[in-house]
Amino acid sequence: TPRKLFNFTFSSNICILFCFDLIPVISNNFVNPDTIFANNQMSLQDIEIYGFDYDYTLAFYSSHLHTLIFNIARDILIDEHRYPEGLKEYDYMPNFVIRGLHYDVQKALLMKIDAFHYIQLGTVYRGLNPVPEKEVIAMYEGSHVPLEIMSDFYGKSSQGHTMKQFMDIFSLPEMTLLSCVNDYFMKHNIDYEPVHLYKDVKEAIGDVHVRGIMYRAVEADIEKYICYGEQTHAVLRKLSKNGKKMFLITNSPFDFVDRGMNYIVGKDWRDLFDVVIVQADKPGFFNDRRKPFRRVTDKGVLLWDRIHHLEKGQIYKQGNLYEFLRLTGWRGSKVLYFGDHIYSDLADLTLKHGWRTGAIIPELRKEIKIMNTEEYVHTMTWLQALTALLEQMQVHQDPASQTVIQQWINEREEMRLRTKDIFNAQFGSLFRTYHNPTYFSRRLSRFADIYMASLSCLLNYDLQHTFYPRRTPLQHESPIWPEQTSTGAMNIPFQSHRTTTGSE
Repeated sequence: TPRKLFNFTFSSNICILFCFDLIPVISNNFVNPDTIFANNQMSLQDIEIYGFDYDYTLAFYSSHLHTLIFNIARDILIDEHRYPEGLKEYDYMPNFVIRGLHYDVQKALLMKIDAFHYIQLGTVYRGLNPVPEKEVIAMYEGSHVPLEIMSDFYGKSSQGHTMKQFMDIFSLPEMTLLSCVNDYFMKHNIDYEPVHLYKDVKEAIGDVHVRGIMYRAVEADIEKYICYGEQTHAVLRKLSKNGKKMFLITNSPFDFVDRGMNYIVGKDWRDLFDVVIVQADKPGFFNDRRKPFRRVTDKGVLLWDRIHHLEKGQIYKQGNLYEFLRLTGWRGSKVLYFGDHIYSDLADLTLKHGWRTGAIIPELRKEIKIMNTEEYVHTMTWLQALTALLEQMQVHQDPASQTVIQQWINEREEMRLRTKDIFNAQFGSLFRTYHNPTYFSRRLSRFADIYMASLSCLLNYDLQHTFYPRRTPLQHESPIWPEQTSTGAMNIPFQSHRTTTGSE
């Protein structure tokens, strides 16, 4: 009826006007990329011992390293696994994949999955090409991935799990290489077994690390591959001056760590750490009680004496966390451990041992900068407005109203795709699949008390600071406060919140 259509149009216009009035308010609330974000309340005042992983935690690498890993692994496939010479036509593509993707080993499909095990349609790739949505739905009988074929606890494809989740930053070249080889085989109509391809690529990537090829390359040209040195050194000095104990547990070998830390901190870097453990074999280090510690000399010689104490200035290899706890007494929530791998570094510590955990997520800086752009703010504001309109107006079933609603549905879909493409044209944001959190985000929120772009974010907080998570309303709760943000997240001087620990 004319009156119903008038009410429909009036409500729509009011929503649109409110939407555009809201944009200036949102635009003034930019998120600071140097913020530390909290999933769980935690006070630095309670932390006596700080632990660190090495790669992508203390040491940050340039994009040259991923190119190096890709090229070496590609050549191993050709030279040792008899893969076609034509693969040399493929170069590393730094912006093709994102971390946290799942790979269906049997179907040779790379995809993004949300926190509820649903595939984000439009992000499923076979080789370098997207798979049509209808084909994906036919293969999986919908877009849901059953629990029994999802990756295991550590993201691996084992014991019947056909999905592998790539959670490591080092896995970016592995995903890209998988995609390139798949692409080559399909382009040349070569029949192949996807499971063999996955295992061969995994082995080639592993060889780059195990054979020490990557380590030697980085050591030979450390300035090319390592960055962020001064900031890491400043964080370690700050903790040391405040009387905090520190330890390092890494899977990397001593020579590699020593060369990198000499560059980042200086030759006296070991004076800052109370315990240094290399080649720890995480996550096995956190679960396997059988491996004893072994002392390593500065020249890499393994000693055979029994370890009764973990001494400052010494280097230890392997071992296990249970022996570490017995020898140090560093237990529970007075310990905060930082790492970039949510499974291998953080999961067991928070679930089994009660340590506090901090995730280092370098991708945060890029994503936050994108979210602070005018394009993103306008797109998201209008997308939210369209969603609200659809939710309220869907009760109108007359033809005229349905025509407008369908136009909004189409426009909303276009906006969702545009929002995805702003972050990454193939897979979108690391943290969201449209409106839902990604599977990666779900794991991050479960296993990390706090997360940040780099350790340098700690320089913006004093060591008495308490981190409070946002009290975001549950779906059945009414929002009491205006849009809530983490303390210090807005683009305001950090000095103003260093001496306060107020909740929101």
